Amino acid sequence: MVAIREATEVDDDLIRAMARLIPQLSRSNPPPDATALGAIVSSKASVLLVAEDDGVIVGSLTLALFRIPTGLRAWIEDVVVDESARGKGVGEALNLAALDRARAEGATTVDLTSRPSREAANRLYQRLGFEERGTKVYRFSL
Repeated sequence: MVAIREATEVDDDLIRAMARLIPQLSRSNPPPDATALGAIVSSKASVLLVAEDDGVIVGSLTLALFRIPTGLRAWIEDVVVDESARGKGVGEALNLAALDRARAEGATTVDLTSRPSREAANRLYQRLGFEERGTKVYRFSL
């Protein structure tokens, strides 16, 4: 059975897990090193959730929480489940934990984006109640 927990410190297991998981999510961005992971787990604006199966990290999700003039917002980013654990409810467990955390913090909505090619992930998000928004997402690269 998978267990979800917040990563609150950086250790070798977390570093190794990110080195294994992030390339499964993105080929254009390297995995975070210990310093970057330290900044993530110590940030008041983000929560790094990890999924463990028999003590091995098999997935992760980052929940960003930030206050703006219209309220507390939550955003789910970088959801990744190890290919060996896919189809076993790990992604669902991570997302449900993130939704619970956002609700507990006082957010009224949670947003995320997902590439159309991630068909299984998109089906999961819809099954969980996420609705596609009629908006454009813009990016400015620095």
